[in-house]
Amino acid sequence: MPANAVSTRTAAYQYPRRRHSVTRARDDLRRQLVRWRVGGEVAYDAEVLVSELATNAVNAKALPGREIRVEVTLAQGELRIEVADASGELPVLRCAGEWDEGGRGLVLVEALAKEWGVGPREGVGKVVWAVLSLPDATLDSPDQNRS
Repeated sequence: MPANAVSTRTAAYQYPRRRHSVTRARDDLRRQLVRWRVGGEVAYDAEVLVSELATNAVNAKALPGREIRVEVTLAQGELRIEVADASGELPVLRCAGEWDEGGRGLVLVEALAKEWGVGPREGVGKVVWAVLSLPDATLDSPDQNRS
């Protein structure tokens, strides 16, 4: 199916707000992209984006016990990644110092994504999203996936 086809595909996952959930989100995304035959640089960039957004959600100041939600949508030549958490604290794009251990996540999101933003989450919290463009060549042909 060409990347610009009108078909919309969505996958959603819920995770506890714990550090290991970032790895699970990345692994689930990787498997989903293989099923959708999205490969190459877009797949790699999508893994980086979901890692950074999920890390921010896990680290967000929110009520204990709340989950994070990752939703991935493939439609109209784009891949949209959304990560929702229960924190009302908005993400801030900032420059990390040379020796800072964190603070580079949104800089990576800004560099890799076609566009990104934040909006309200249904109920409480926020959704941070990022969009990647899908060139036609990004979708692997069925023959390329066979061993």
